Amino acid sequence: MHNEDINNLNKCRTNTAQLFAILELVADRVEMHYNVGEQRDNWNTLLLNSINIITLTASTMSGIAATCPGVAGAPLFALKLSSTLLFSTATVLVLVMNKIQPSQLAEEQRNATRLFKLLETKIETIIALQSPTEEDVQDAIEKVLAIDRAYPLPILGAMLEKFPAKFEPAVWWPCLQNKFKEEKLSKSKEIEEVNGWSGEVEMELREVTEVTKKKDFEEYERIGNMVLKINKSLAITGSLLMCIAAFGSVFVGNESWLVPPVAASLAVAVNSFEHGGQVGMVFEMYRYCGGFLRLLEETIEATLEEKEVEKRENGEVFQMKVAMQLGRTCFQLRELASKSASYGKKGIPMDEFASKLF
Repeated sequence: MHNEDINNLNKCRTNTAQLFAILELVADRVEMHYNVGEQRDNWNTLLLNSINIITLTASTMSGIAATCPGVAGAPLFALKLSSTLLFSTATVLVLVMNKIQPSQLAEEQRNATRLFKLLETKIETIIALQSPTEEDVQDAIEKVLAIDRAYPLPILGAMLEKFPAKFEPAVWWPCLQNKFKEEKLSKSKEIEEVNGWSGEVEMELREVTEVTKKKDFEEYERIGNMVLKINKSLAITGSLLMCIAAFGSVFVGNESWLVPPVAASLAVAVNSFEHGGQVGMVFEMYRYCGGFLRLLEETIEATLEEKEVEKRENGEVFQMKVAMQLGRTCFQLRELASKSASYGKKGIPMDEFASKLF
């Protein structure tokens, strides 16, 4: 028995040491993602200002070359060449900016920073309040790697697709289903009051999950797809207008002298709306919100699939956490579940969103 106690103590110390090592790495990732996020936010501002200044300067030179009758020969050629080069430079910068979407990159890093901070706090709590187990260590490693996959730091090769075919929520957590047994409770109403769980609590959480799926997530998916289409349209339009301005500047002095200034002015307006309004950031925000709802659904479903109620998190605490994540009190959560069940029996669509936070 004495040897067994010593072995358990050594395992606990080893697990604690491993968690401290992971904690250091998580703290480093928090700092990295924060710094990279600040850098990419600066990219958005600096690139947009540079493109607008270059475009307006080229447009002015093109207008001077076309409207000044005294300018001819070498001076006219110099103005045309300068405006063409400036328009071409601005076009390349616009194409790069539309490809990488700096505002969206910055929002990705802000989300990663927040998630790593949450993980950092959780690891600190595990170390402080209980004896860490091998499962705690493995869970922390999986979560770190999952966030790394969801929000990569590199741009070349690993950057997330900025214009996917359709809206997909961000996924920054490891698979939850494998953590629990596949057996499910056949009749939740037969559960006795154990560890804060009852058939009523399970029913309420299942109803909340249905509301988030059919109401909240569908709404985020609809708006996310709409923002994605707007961003695609703005990116294509802005790039096309810049190309027209660059090509038209070659023929300044002919009948098409009005094309470069008009196209350039429209391009400045479109690019300012897209990147100044940070449409890419808005899309990433909806991806995060969709992922938050998906994570909440999977957490509830995975918890309810655990057959041994004693192994679950305390039911009252779990219910409170779900309610707070949705911006509600436990009483409001029960009211929502009751309303959803009542509407479902009557065949009436739910007229209320589960989340009051987003």
